[in-house]
Formats: sequence, structure tokens, C-alpha cells
Amino acid sequence: MTSTRFSQDHRIQFLFSAALASLLVLGAVRFYLDNLKSNQFQLLWQSVFSQSRFLRVPINVSADEIIEDGCNVFEGKWVWDNVSYPLYTEEGCPYLVKQVTCQRNGRPDSFYQNWRWQPNGCKLPRYNALKMLEMLRDKRLMFVGDSLQRGMFESMVCLVQSAIPDGRKSLQRVPPRKIFAIEDYNATIEYYWAPFIIESISDHATNHTVMKRMVKLDSIEKHSKQWEGADILLFESYVWWMYKPFINATYGSPDNVREYNVTTAYRLALETWANWIESSINPRRQKVFFVTMSPTHLWDWEWKAGSDGNCFDETHPIEGPYWGTGSNLEIMGIVKEVTEKLQVNIRLLNITQLSEYRKDGHTSIFGERKGKLLTKEQRSDPKNFADCIHWCLPGVPDTWNEIFYAILLQDYRKH
Repeated sequence: MTSTRFSQDHRIQFLFSAALASLLVLGAVRFYLDNLKSNQFQLLWQSVFSQSRFLRVPINVSADEIIEDGCNVFEGKWVWDNVSYPLYTEEGCPYLVKQVTCQRNGRPDSFYQNWRWQPNGCKLPRYNALKMLEMLRDKRLMFVGDSLQRGMFESMVCLVQSAIPDGRKSLQRVPPRKIFAIEDYNATIEYYWAPFIIESISDHATNHTVMKRMVKLDSIEKHSKQWEGADILLFESYVWWMYKPFINATYGSPDNVREYNVTTAYRLALETWANWIESSINPRRQKVFFVTMSPTHLWDWEWKAGSDGNCFDETHPIEGPYWGTGSNLEIMGIVKEVTEKLQVNIRLLNITQLSEYRKDGHTSIFGERKGKLLTKEQRSDPKNFADCIHWCLPGVPDTWNEIFYAILLQDYRKH
């Protein structure tokens, strides 16, 4: 009997507490509504919010997000998936430049947005913007390179920005940098224009041309002082080197300009970069990646025997083994050799082979030339005006970032 009475009293106490809590919540909501226009209340709310927004939230890495040891995520095939892809839309991301918005620029098909990369021996974890943001909390993520690397930067911004409330994100242009700031995570995603990584006469963010190239093979300080303090760095440099087989350069004396074979110059430049890595990177708190060459699709006879076009009007990936002549294996070997010699761990984001298949993903005649969209006359001449170097977004660079995200997620799980 006593036990029953105790149980009843306990339930009554619980119900009273619950009712009281409900009244307090309702009262708080009423107080909020009554004082919404009060500056004093807004300041109080901002103070509370500013304290809570820096709280770390542990990331739960589920079993299906774990990549099995030994799985090479860069070997696989493209699978049609118009249910899960694209991961965002042109209209939903206001940070894309005109050069990559192929749909807005008139491309009639959108098939290039609906392909998912499927590694042979495992599955990539589904991209999760909130988990990516949590991994970036209190960090600077920086992409360094040319306009192809800028595409990867814009892709990353688009992949996370929808998870950030309006007013808590901003894009600032400070040439040669772009800085996407995420206030609630005290984080930035940055891009730095350096087409050769080392210093050159092409370092101005907008006033440059690939037809006039002169590089300083032993000079990097002007750039590197902007990279200092970045927590995660992704470097890329290739297509600007390949305009001609020889390049004007200085090495040692700044007044001694002479012609170098491109592969020789590339090795010297990468060694200058490697020396900076060894002397400046703290591997305990910084991660460094090198993104391998982004392939071109300038000649369609490479995948379509007897033809005389390019990537224009291509709507599906190449099937089966393929390696285009635009991807220089000697340069690939130099990157591998130089990075492997370093004491600092440099991880290669080997996007070349998987991107080789994507002849359909380029901006073609639906991009820009010299900062302007192609005219009607230029579009009618795709053989001379199609851009088979840059990629539409959403598109192939999103997959590069999905793989990058997967690698970071495995790092987080292991540490």
C-alpha cells in the first residue's frame, strides 16, 4: 500500500515537473515574441548564440562510411545515378562564376551532372555537409593553383554552403585570394591563384595570359607567406606548364632568363615548393595534399577513331581503359618522385584517371573566353572555340571533393 502511494506521488511529482517545464518553455517563447524588437533582448540572444556556436559536436562515422584498408578509391567506374546526383544545383549556389554554369549558359543537356564515381573495391561515403563543416571547425582550408583548382574550390563552397544559415557565411575577394568565411564554425575555405605554384609573370589574378609565360623557378616566398597558417592545403599545377614544350625561366640570378624544357622546369619548381614544405609545414597540425593533373579532351579521335572534333556535344563518359595524350606521364612521375622524398606526408589526390573518362563534363561552348561568354558566332565554331579543359559545375570536381571528404573522414575516425 505504501509502495503504491509512493508510486502515485512520484507520478504526480513527475507530471507537475513536466507541466511546470512546459509553462516555462511557453513563457520563454512568449517573452521572445514580446521582445523580438527589443535591442536588449537581441543582444542577449546573440551573446547566448555566440557562446553555443563554438561547441564541438562529435562526428559519428557510421559503418557504411568506413573505407576498407587496401581499397583504392581512385580506381573504378562511373555509374548513372539521377536520384542522388547532382549534390546541389546551379540555382542553389550563388557562388559559382559564369565560366562553369553551363546550364545557365545554354547547355541543352544535364546528363553530366548525374554520374557517380564507384570505386572497384568499396563505396565512397555519402557527402555530408555538416560533417565536413565540423571537420573544418577552427581551420583554414586552402586551394592553391590555377582556374581548375578554383573550380574545385567553388565546388567545395557549393557542397557546404546550403547547410550554413543566411547571414552566417560570406565570400570575400582579395586578389589573388578568395575567402569563404563560415562564422559559426570559425572556419574559412580559401582559394589562392598561383598557376605555377612558384612565382611567375602570370600571378595577377585577372591580368594574365598563358601565351606569355616566364617563371621564377627558385622563388616562392611571395606566395608562400599567404599559405602560412593554413591547416589543410591542396596544391595543383599543370595545364599552364603544358602550353608549349619549352618555357622561359630564371633560376639563381633573376636577370638570367633562359629557355628550359618544360619537364626540367617543372621538376625544379616542384623542388622549390618541396623545400618550403619541409621548412614550413608542421605535420602534427597541418595536412597537405597535391591534386594530380586534370585531363583535357581536345581531340576526339582519341576515343572516336577517324573523327576530327573535340569534347563538343559529348554527353556520356568514355567506357573502358583510356588515357588521353593531354596527360603527361613524365610530369605525373615527377610529382610522385618529389613528394615521396619528403619527410612531411604529402597525399596525392589522384583524380587524373577517373577524370579521363569524363569527356562529357567540360564547359565546351557554354563557358567563357577572356572573361566573356561566347558569342553566337563563336558557339557555331566549336572546333576552334570549345573549352575542353575547364569543367561544368555541378560536375566532375564535385567527385574530387567527395574523395577528399572521404579521406578526411577516415582521418577523423582514426584520430
